[in-house]
Amino acid sequence: MEDLPDALIGEIVKRVSSTSDLSSLSLVSKRLYKIEAESRHTIHIGCSLRPATDAIVSLCSRFHNLLKVDINYSGWTQDHGNQLDNHGLRILSSYCLSLSDITLSFCSYIDDTGLGYLAFCKKLITLRLNSATKITSSGLLAVAVGCKNLSALHLIDCNKISGAFEWLKYLGSDGSLEELKVKNCVGINQYSLLMFGPGWMKLQRFVFEFRNIYSIFEPKDPSYVANCQYRYDFSCENLKQLSLRRIVTVEEIGLRSLLGKCKSLEKLCLHFVLGLTDSDMITLAQNCSNLRSISLQLEPVFCEGPEGRVCRTPLTDESLKALAGCRMLQVVELTMFGCDYAYPEIGFTQEGLMMFFQSCPIRDLVLCGANIFDDEGMKALSSAQFLQTLELMDCVYITDAGMCLLADSPSLVNLTLRQSDGFSDVGVGEVVRARKLDSLIVEGCSRVSQKAVLGTAKSVRYERYYPGYGKLRRSSLSFGQD
Repeated sequence: MEDLPDALIGEIVKRVSSTSDLSSLSLVSKRLYKIEAESRHTIHIGCSLRPATDAIVSLCSRFHNLLKVDINYSGWTQDHGNQLDNHGLRILSSYCLSLSDITLSFCSYIDDTGLGYLAFCKKLITLRLNSATKITSSGLLAVAVGCKNLSALHLIDCNKISGAFEWLKYLGSDGSLEELKVKNCVGINQYSLLMFGPGWMKLQRFVFEFRNIYSIFEPKDPSYVANCQYRYDFSCENLKQLSLRRIVTVEEIGLRSLLGKCKSLEKLCLHFVLGLTDSDMITLAQNCSNLRSISLQLEPVFCEGPEGRVCRTPLTDESLKALAGCRMLQVVELTMFGCDYAYPEIGFTQEGLMMFFQSCPIRDLVLCGANIFDDEGMKALSSAQFLQTLELMDCVYITDAGMCLLADSPSLVNLTLRQSDGFSDVGVGEVVRARKLDSLIVEGCSRVSQKAVLGTAKSVRYERYYPGYGKLRRSSLSFGQD
């Protein structure tokens, strides 16, 4: 070890990911203590940092090459002592001049003054604010003006951000933002985000979500003129990833207008977007030839049909026909939420779904709540040439006969079955005997036993109950998760 140069040892140290291992390594010798300090680029700070101010001085003095700092006070109580405050953030920004990535989560002692100190971090690229209860638009404006290289901004549960949104206008006109995520911020509505203006041209990833209920009573678009042909004049041709959840739209007003402008779009999540229509999907398919992934989560709404007003999921086979023309579409989620077996209706038909599955080179498919899909539909899935990963959830009319068809699926290696009681050990057993699965997950399927699935794939998970739809995390489908 003594013969190795410091630079080589530093490269070895960088490959050690465990914080406890790094701490132990630094105690071996003064040389390793110094090298480890110079090589440390990331630290995580939380409730155990006591006293906070003294500890941050010590950390910044030792790790002066820090690039990424994650400050998270989730679960903090008064018994933990004082949190890191504005003064602590000033120390951090003064000592660590190379900081490029900062996350502040549940930091209730930090307000706009503290956030303003981050303007000294001239190399800051990514800023994440999660449950930052004292941060307002003024603090964000200070960061926007001072951090010229800021390219990613995440705002989650930051409910004091409202008002004039000068920070958003500034980032749009003079900033270099490529990623913007706004989740559950009650003071920011979709029309506020339109103030981003020319910034939309640079943006590549955009997320706008509300957690539970629709933001029905949000302010109307102040620039909208009734009875006039209407278009937003901004362009977002570089946008590659778009996620919208729990927003209310009407034709050509608000963020729904993005669907006709994103010619480079590759990944799309539309979850419970009120006002979504077949026309939107047709426009999308016509303009987004690079679309590779789509996640649609739909629930019943009142729609006008040939026989009058009906309650159903908003999209029909017309949307599936349009999306079938997306020849690069490989990852698909179709979730129909809150549809009973008889009523309300699902806008798709089984024939439409079968046509869609056979037309696109789908590699990864999630089908949830499809009570119109039965063993006949499984014929289309079993013959899908490229299908490698399949999840079936709450598809109550699929029986053992339909499951047995999957035994002939040419490429299937990952299978997930959730909350479906139509099939049993017989059908699942036929699949696992015929296919050499990499992974098998069975959750909440009352007629499938643990004995039938254990040891049948390289990775097996069996749960008698499934965790609930809201707790599922599908990494291949969602990019808006933090």
